[in-house]
Order: sequence, then C-alpha cells, then structure tokens
Amino acid sequence: MSNDWSKTESLKYLQDKVNEVRTAMLTTYNEEKGFNSRPMGTANIDDEGNIWFFTNEYSPKVSEISVENTVSLTYSDVKAHTYLSIVAEASLVDDKAKMKELWNPFIEAFFPEGLDDPKLTLLKIAPTDAEYWDSSSSSMVVLFNMLKARLTGKQYDEGKHGKIEL
Repeated sequence: MSNDWSKTESLKYLQDKVNEVRTAMLTTYNEEKGFNSRPMGTANIDDEGNIWFFTNEYSPKVSEISVENTVSLTYSDVKAHTYLSIVAEASLVDDKAKMKELWNPFIEAFFPEGLDDPKLTLLKIAPTDAEYWDSSSSSMVVLFNMLKARLTGKQYDEGKHGKIEL
C-alpha cells in the first residue's frame, strides 16, 4: 500500500478486499484471440497472498495458462467503491488434500462429482504486482464529492490509490 504500511498490513488489506468481493475477472492471454476474461469465484486467499480457484483441468483458460502463465485478476466492489488490479503467475495444483481443505458446497454446482471429479484441479494465483483504488465512502458521499468538484472546477478526489507491497 503506501510506504507507511508494513508488508503484513498490505497482505491483510489484500485478503480483506478479496474476501469481501469473492468474484474476480481472470484474464489470460491467447496468441490467436488475445486477452480472454471470465468471472471466477475465489475459493481462498492464503496467508502468503496466493489466491486459489477450482477449475476444469481441460478448460481453455488452462490451455492458455500452459502457454502464458502471467494473468490478471480484477476485483470490483462498485457499492463500496473499492477496486483491486492484480498481476500474477498462475499454476495448476493437483493436490486432493488442498482441494478438500478449500471445498465448499457452491463448487459442487460446477463439479457435481465432487472431489472425485477427474476434471477438477486447483488454480493457484501468486500475485507479483497489485494496485488498489479505495474511496469506500457511501454512494452519497462519492456523488457529493463529484458534484463539489464539478461546481468548484477542481479535480475529483477519487480516494486512496496505491500499490500493494507483496
């Protein structure tokens, strides 16, 4: 975050925001089609800042990651006016114990065979760079500040913005 935040405080902020939003847009790259984005439900963010997702081992995103494993994640909470942009290295982890640890009933909607589904694997996202935008005031405060900027001719202050130290 800002220079006066410790790495521990930065990680805590990242964990809190990821856990609040839960759904990210995961962007991968494919030489033929370019950038591809899709929503992903976060299974967990661990104590080291790695973000975990369940996925189908045979999906296009996995094929794309096998060629180019640098990905982008975007978390957006419009109501709270907070946003995260994360660049990361993605890898597949086929670890049944870790899957069991992260499993929840919502995942079963996508993998009805549960932990025994042969397509099931974990996607580990290890952030290398992250930025945040946080103007977590109420919508009325944000609207008032926008209006005030317009009336006074001054630039709108969109709140806190910075890098998250990883």
